[in-house]
Amino acid sequence: MKTAYIDVDTQLDFVVPAGALYVPGAERILARVGELNREAITAGHLLIATMDAHSENDVEFQSWPHHCVVGSLGQRKAEQTIVKGMRVVEKQSVDCFTNPEMAEILRLEGVEEALVYGVVTEICVLNAVRGLLDRGIRVRVIANAVKELNVDARDRFFEEVRGRGGKIA
Repeated sequence: MKTAYIDVDTQLDFVVPAGALYVPGAERILARVGELNREAITAGHLLIATMDAHSENDVEFQSWPHHCVVGSLGQRKAEQTIVKGMRVVEKQSVDCFTNPEMAEILRLEGVEEALVYGVVTEICVLNAVRGLLDRGIRVRVIANAVKELNVDARDRFFEEVRGRGGKIA
């Protein structure tokens, strides 16, 4: 079975206290994310890192403060999550599947199962998981490697995952 590990948006603007859209406590998952990323490459699995990549005048900034502007410090991935062999999929929306490259990589690689982790659990992780499930890919959300803004929203998302046949690991 072809497995993909998907590291969602572990970028400095989200995971460090000085970040433009800091997720409180997100820095605590970085070691685990790094461990999962290294595990993926060591075991020969596909590793995809989604990354926000906004222009200065991105339309998303009508809904969210400026963050992850291409070339900015905040757009960079957290150092401890970077591993050689990682495939990067840039996106300008909360849904990584708005970049057709995401679905194309999964299709070409024959991915049947995905382990998903990162930030923000109930926003970008949620959209990645829905996109995977919609494509018939089995999903495991790694609970100790995600961080949410709202615990109730996270719990509703976890229930949705379970209700659609996914797992919370």
